Amino acid sequence: MTGRRDVYLDYSASTPVDPRVLEAMLPYFSEVYGNSTSSHRQGRRSESAIEDARATVARILNCRPSEIVFTGCGSESDNLAIRGAAWLARRQGKAMRLITSPVEHAAVLNTVRQLGDLMAIETVIVPVDEYGNVEPDRFADACHEGAALASVIYANNEVGSVNDLPCLAAIAREHDVLFHSDAVQAGGQLTLDVEELGVDMLSLSAHKFYGPKGVGLLYVRDGIDLTSVSTGGGHENGLRAGTHNTALIVGLAKALELAYAEADARLAHFQALRERLVEGILSRIDGAKLSGHPVERLPSHASFVLPGIDANALLMHLDINGIAASSGSACKTGDPEPAAVLLALGFNPAEAKCGLRLSVGRHTTAADIDYALDVLTNAASKLRALKRALAT
Repeated sequence: MTGRRDVYLDYSASTPVDPRVLEAMLPYFSEVYGNSTSSHRQGRRSESAIEDARATVARILNCRPSEIVFTGCGSESDNLAIRGAAWLARRQGKAMRLITSPVEHAAVLNTVRQLGDLMAIETVIVPVDEYGNVEPDRFADACHEGAALASVIYANNEVGSVNDLPCLAAIAREHDVLFHSDAVQAGGQLTLDVEELGVDMLSLSAHKFYGPKGVGLLYVRDGIDLTSVSTGGGHENGLRAGTHNTALIVGLAKALELAYAEADARLAHFQALRERLVEGILSRIDGAKLSGHPVERLPSHASFVLPGIDANALLMHLDINGIAASSGSACKTGDPEPAAVLLALGFNPAEAKCGLRLSVGRHTTAADIDYALDVLTNAASKLRALKRALAT
């Protein structure tokens, strides 16, 4: 194995801000600083920058600029979609049911559960298949009795599987159920054409596609009258109170524009490195299993179950050797709970403590992958040997 190097393989968690994005943002920290709701020149300049950003995003999503709501992050977007739809349904006397899956991001799943607990809203959790995808027949059964909203993740953050959104959205529409998708992981990697996808609402977060943290968006199809979850001024057509963060909104739009302008090269790079990881781990670590769909998955995403290898111990070993990775485990220290997503896929509790997620990015190289494979192989051997020794 070559000398120690720093290798970041956690791009599904966050990405570095592209220098071109930073350059686009800089004037709005110090030169163009007006409140976008002010009527003077400085305010109008900020407003113009925000509306230009909205138009850029709308072009990529194939929607109207008026259908884009800027938020503080993907989690806030998820909350606005779910709470807003639930509260609207209650106000209108409609079916108080929420439909989702067991493999959603916590921003969706915990929000649905909280609404169920606090507002006596019926929650329907549709099982997934062995890859973590929602099965259309089961989804149709859930929609048959009506609902305020169905929320199904586009691409899973832990195992990378991609759901067939057009199919699910069509089923929801047939049953007059609003359809939302957390597309945070899909941003920059999968199509975001909302007409093609058929969604009513869709959440994104800039820091997943080389934009800044602290800004996201929610696409809301025209005609959907959500109830706002934050009150104050009439920002974002009354759906999100608070002064706009002009710099971050500009950064989101620039990052999204670059991601899709350069998509062909980026995705080819991601997929080649991902396959190098998958082939290397499956061939070099005994018993290693790919989690998630083998084909219909994010180009940048590789995830595994490594039986007999404690995820926390493995992550610490990787970190000591300069490799940033992540696990589906629910906590960072101590004895972790089995990963809920892996349990939903059918892995047993012991296996669900052995998850590993590796995600590549624009700056990852083949040499990084080879180094990571060497470290992983060595770590797996040592951790399994230690476990055997402790068991005797």
